[in-house]
Amino acid sequence: MDEYRFDRVRWARLTFEEQMGNIGAEVGGAITAHRNGNAGRETRAINRAIDLFSATAEVLSCTGYSYRLKEVLRARDEFLRLFFDGTFVEDADKIDRYFMYFAIAARAGRNTAEDQV
Repeated sequence: MDEYRFDRVRWARLTFEEQMGNIGAEVGGAITAHRNGNAGRETRAINRAIDLFSATAEVLSCTGYSYRLKEVLRARDEFLRLFFDGTFVEDADKIDRYFMYFAIAARAGRNTAEDQV
């Protein structure tokens, strides 16, 4: 069995947008796997996303960004609702798009930081 592990210290150094963009990659992977009927891949992506949501919530709870913490917890709940409350068809594209904006913002922030060097 593949063991999924990531460096939580390195994760804590990422910006909020980078963290959410990375979570979005797993969210997108779970959605794609679900649509393709690949239950194993779907389960693994869901588990990785939950782990990343948890790591982000831990970082935010230590830094005092309660409004961001609420956002992360709400996003996690909406993501899980897709797979366990029967709302997949109606909401999958909305949730995928929500996370895409973070990936775009993270990319823009990285490009801006590189321009300043």
